[in-house]
Amino acid sequence: MRPSTTSVGTEHSDRGSTLSRRRSVLFAALLVELALAAALLWSPASPVPPTAAPNPTAAPAAPTHAMPPSDPDTSLTLPDGRTARLLALGGHRSAALLDRLGAELGEAAAAVTAFWGPDWPRDIEIAVAGSDQQFRVLAGGAPDIAATTTAQRIMFAPGAADMSPAALRIVLRHELFHYAARSQTAADAPRWLTEGVADYVGRPPAHAPAHADLAARLPTDADLDTPGATRSLAYDRAWWFSRYVADAYGVPALRELYRRACGPGHPDVATAVRETLGADLDAVVAGWRRWLTG
Repeated sequence: MRPSTTSVGTEHSDRGSTLSRRRSVLFAALLVELALAAALLWSPASPVPPTAAPNPTAAPAAPTHAMPPSDPDTSLTLPDGRTARLLALGGHRSAALLDRLGAELGEAAAAVTAFWGPDWPRDIEIAVAGSDQQFRVLAGGAPDIAATTTAQRIMFAPGAADMSPAALRIVLRHELFHYAARSQTAADAPRWLTEGVADYVGRPPAHAPAHADLAARLPTDADLDTPGATRSLAYDRAWWFSRYVADAYGVPALRELYRRACGPGHPDVATAVRETLGADLDAVVAGWRRWLTG
């Protein structure tokens, strides 16, 4: 997970010199890879031909597929008129993964708009990293993370190519919500709530597993930073809480809770809950626990 801190200039034997030269070559190769990625990330997007606004009574137009494997940068137009720039930053499976993402983008954007409203960026940028190192350096990704959203773009790890269609669909919608809400999300927003709402947008409804009441406590941001079962359960808790708020208080109330609790200048979660749901946090959590066992 962490980059090597071994200096290439600390060994002086013949074997050490050989290892140093190899490290130098690997380091230079990574620098070249990152430089090429940066050139793609900061180059102007390809022009997109204008597209007529879709007829709301007609069936949604099929989304344009992503680039062929030989083209690392392409643009497509979604049924709602938004444009997406798709970037393959290397790797032999990046273009195929972008094809899959491109085919899902139209419905993903519709899902985000259905929850958040239409007021979010008209231009979307999605990149697929060419290597795990590149994903870590450019997007802060970890080995067990499939994708991240930065201030500029959504970036997928190369391993996302192994995801099932259903799992990839969830991750894309989750990250696209983050992308849509980023301008109205404070840097110090409670991450468990931002992740729970993103999962609400991304995941299809499902029954909570047996004994879910044993896990009915609000997660912490620290839980989200602990790899493995702790992180997975923290995401589930945040998702279940968001689903409960939407079911018990309405989808608009969940959206307003996000805006109040996660927006710039937000109060603490307890205050935001009281202001938007009209109930104390303890009462809402108690209702959530009953909902989980119902």
